[in-house]
Amino acid sequence: MSGVRSLRPGDPAEIGGRTLLGRLGVGGMGVVYLARSPGGGLSAVKLVRVEHATDPAFRVRFRRETEAAARLSSRWLVPVTDADPEAAVPWLATPFVPGPSLAAAVDDHGPLPEHSVRAMGLRLAEALADVHAAGLVHRDVKPGNILLALDGPRLIDFGIARADGLTALTASGLVIGSPGFLAPEQAQARSATVGPPSDVFSLGCVLAYAVSGRRPFDAGAVAGSLFRTVHEEPDLTGTPASLLPLLRGCLAKDPEQRPDTAAIREALAVGHSPEPEHGWLPTPLPGLIAERTSAVLALPVPEPPAPETEPGERATEVAATADATARGRPSRRRMVRLGLGAALGTSMTGGGLVALRLAESGAADDGDRTPLPRYTIGLHADLSGELRSLGQAQERGARLAVAHHNAAEDRPFDLRLTVLDDRGDADRAARVADRFVANREVVAVLGPTGESGFADLAKRYEQALLPMVTVSAPPRLAPLAARQALFQLRANETDSVSGFLRYLGTVLRTTHTAVIDDRAATGDEDWGLVERIKQVPPAGGRVDVHRIATAKAGLDNAARAVRDSEARAVVYAGTSPSRAAQCALALRRVGFDGTRMAAEPVLYPRPADSDGAPTLPFLEEAGDAAEGWLCVTTYADPSRLRTSRRFATAYAERFPDAPAPGPTAPFAVESYDALLFIASTLRSSSDSGPERSSTTTRLRRSRYDGLVKPIDFASDTGDFERAAGLFLYHLEGGEAVFLGNYRDVSEPV
Repeated sequence: MSGVRSLRPGDPAEIGGRTLLGRLGVGGMGVVYLARSPGGGLSAVKLVRVEHATDPAFRVRFRRETEAAARLSSRWLVPVTDADPEAAVPWLATPFVPGPSLAAAVDDHGPLPEHSVRAMGLRLAEALADVHAAGLVHRDVKPGNILLALDGPRLIDFGIARADGLTALTASGLVIGSPGFLAPEQAQARSATVGPPSDVFSLGCVLAYAVSGRRPFDAGAVAGSLFRTVHEEPDLTGTPASLLPLLRGCLAKDPEQRPDTAAIREALAVGHSPEPEHGWLPTPLPGLIAERTSAVLALPVPEPPAPETEPGERATEVAATADATARGRPSRRRMVRLGLGAALGTSMTGGGLVALRLAESGAADDGDRTPLPRYTIGLHADLSGELRSLGQAQERGARLAVAHHNAAEDRPFDLRLTVLDDRGDADRAARVADRFVANREVVAVLGPTGESGFADLAKRYEQALLPMVTVSAPPRLAPLAARQALFQLRANETDSVSGFLRYLGTVLRTTHTAVIDDRAATGDEDWGLVERIKQVPPAGGRVDVHRIATAKAGLDNAARAVRDSEARAVVYAGTSPSRAAQCALALRRVGFDGTRMAAEPVLYPRPADSDGAPTLPFLEEAGDAAEGWLCVTTYADPSRLRTSRRFATAYAERFPDAPAPGPTAPFAVESYDALLFIASTLRSSSDSGPERSSTTTRLRRSRYDGLVKPIDFASDTGDFERAAGLFLYHLEGGEAVFLGNYRDVSEPV
């Protein structure tokens, strides 16, 4: 479940008559659980740490503060609805809000638009007005304590709120609050001067952060932020001019110069237009909140996580677990060499849907710390259908990527790969997608590796905001890239034609090119190669198109027409290796000896019928007539690239009986890069791990330097920068020889 982690051994089964469903997080005060009341209502229940429970002074403060917080009535506060300061381990309960924190929203999706910030500020000012009217000061207004709900923000966590003028919670010289969002008087530990204006200063910091994504007093280290808060002016870069006067007033060093909450509300109301029909939050936050809400409501009551113990023993174990979680990752991890066979498991393909759960490489703990978080990436592949050579190569590449990631000593989390085989069947592919969507542990999907039912699959993953990263889906499907959750890491037809145009126009300098349009043979009428070459003739010269009417038509007439036109080069525009072989034979029969080029599908391998290696049907069927042909592809031969030779070596060591990555096992290294690209963006914004939608946003904003090409997206359109991923192969001696990136080929072959 996104946002909720499973209960741990030693966690109680219920608190205050509420059944615990899972963990929401761990903080300095204790563990926060998601709980369901007997009537079905959901609560966030905070169980304090044992060391606090044994402190009599803490219990006095805890009782006073929970009683004061329970009196608050603002709609935009999350009130304390129940508490037991006298319990063996004190606890308090508040309503559960399924929305993300402001900190997570800005971190995952970027700054909020001005209308959202004005709406949030109006409501937070109203909430603080209620706090101050009750004689309280919140003291820790920060992005992490503001939850974003569909109808507005909620201010939470009165763990350090106190009655105005009292000093019970503040030891001498102790700074209470969060650096970067606290007032100068808090930064200087001047508790006697901390009051409502301190919350106003913090609110100003929060609004500046929300609208710009920057902390106004950020200096990296805590000490630097405290110094800047006290002595320097705020950095309000990126803040709209319309908000600057208000924020500068809120951030005045002198508390008496700051506006009160009523003045803040009045200033924010100016220019605050009615909220859009879709609500006050920008896309995709409403969808994320709805996803969390539905998932939480569907949570079953878990089995008790551990045998019943005495209350004191259970409380000690809960606190110890919380402390271990807060400490983080183990201090020492075992290293595992890339390609270690035992860590990668064995693939199972064939009948039915196949799920592989790979063991983590180097995931063993030393026993002194809690295990690392583990995130699951799904591989949606055709492992036993017509294009199984592509799927199996990508599975191997993905496995190596998982092993590589899990062998890194400084990794913040472990990866797990779950593989499902759709067998190249559209109905099965839909079921695979549904299984990945339903598995809440899956944070992203690599694939599909084929095209069966592709548009439907993209829709299913999009509706779930589950990132779908594909390296081998047909390029003519690239217009779907406008979808938020779809990432096609390969060139589309418009871009792949650059490989033809550069070689023919710049390297070969031909002024007369012929195109044999064989799209009717495979029904590829929407394939854009022909149109693009006609629109941009190589070297500005002449282009003749010879269209084949039907799949049954022979290619000899077209071959003769190409020869008789005295064209210097011909491009076969089709996707069938067998038809391309017929074209090659026809051109040889008529004596055409110019340059011959074809697109990637012509080189796709034919899977072996038994244990033999896959073959290239174009080379096999064309024989000597294939000699000298050039193919433009979106996959590389990693053994012939300096940056990926280690990958090729590790691949061969781990899979000694598999075909080498390249033409007979395409997209293996591309799959490796894609999985590590996904991993590079996975960050947990909460104790529950990464959200699917936030991962989608991070992927679109990220750049990753892969072994064969950079993975990057245009800042204005969000489209994949495809040009770096185009390559040339030359067919010679019965083999496909890798020439490199199309831009690096400068001499005719």
